[in-house]
Amino acid sequence: MKLFKRRVRLMLIWAAIVLLLILLMQPLEIWHFQDYIAVLFPKGLIGVEERNLLLIIQAIMLIIVIPVYILTFIFSWKYRATNHKAEYDPHLIDNKFAEIVWWGLPLVLTVVVSVLTWVKTHELDPFKPIPSENKTKNIQVVALQWKWLFIYPEEQIASLNFLQIPKDTPIHFEITADAPMNSFWIPRLGGQIYAMPKMRTELNLIANDVGDFRGSSANISGEGFAGMHFITRSSTDEDYKKWVESAKQTSQSLDFASYNKLAEPSQNNPPEIFQLKEADLFNQIINKYMHPPKK
Repeated sequence: MKLFKRRVRLMLIWAAIVLLLILLMQPLEIWHFQDYIAVLFPKGLIGVEERNLLLIIQAIMLIIVIPVYILTFIFSWKYRATNHKAEYDPHLIDNKFAEIVWWGLPLVLTVVVSVLTWVKTHELDPFKPIPSENKTKNIQVVALQWKWLFIYPEEQIASLNFLQIPKDTPIHFEITADAPMNSFWIPRLGGQIYAMPKMRTELNLIANDVGDFRGSSANISGEGFAGMHFITRSSTDEDYKKWVESAKQTSQSLDFASYNKLAEPSQNNPPEIFQLKEADLFNQIINKYMHPPKK
């Protein structure tokens, strides 16, 4: 019976090795790592800093984790039941050097991680403007059921489920919601931030490469949540200006009345472009939840 189990174990190990080799010989394109682990392949300054912080903290923690796994294997092998030569020392628990190592080293690394996280959290404050030679562009974001509305107050246009931004230009997002609480997230550019009715929050991001990046909701918000995503297109400044000019030629207009129709719950909406007819539409959306002052 023991021989049978050993043979089965060896067969499974060899099968796993062969399968791993087959997968490793496949072209890298089939893996699509950048699609499935977008936060590890950032395309903007904020995303890069957040990714680096994540990797640094993981590396610091592995300083403890890896030796623990190695020693666990060594101790398990050395003090196995069949090893009669292993000596058991009941007084090792009082060893001061051992106590200092397994309590002191984790304590020091915990302090290092805490200080590093504190400093980087303040450096990456989402309200903090991004320094750049290019002028910051303001874009207003409204989370709806189940779609995203982007308002460009300076260009007097708006778009649904489509966001175009110029490369190397800081973007200052003003974010709110006209639906259940949600979360605005473009993984390739930076972390998420919550969007809530009657509330206005901010997020500063920048794209340092051209391309199409997935944007989505990071907060479950009902039956249409799975389809609540949008395209973020980072382009050259010239292409961005061309897009703005073409968007201004659209026949669809957006004022508060037409917005209320647009805000009705719907799923899997295709991208749309509008001419913005009311410059303070974003403020009107927030103010609709404000109660009049008591007399």
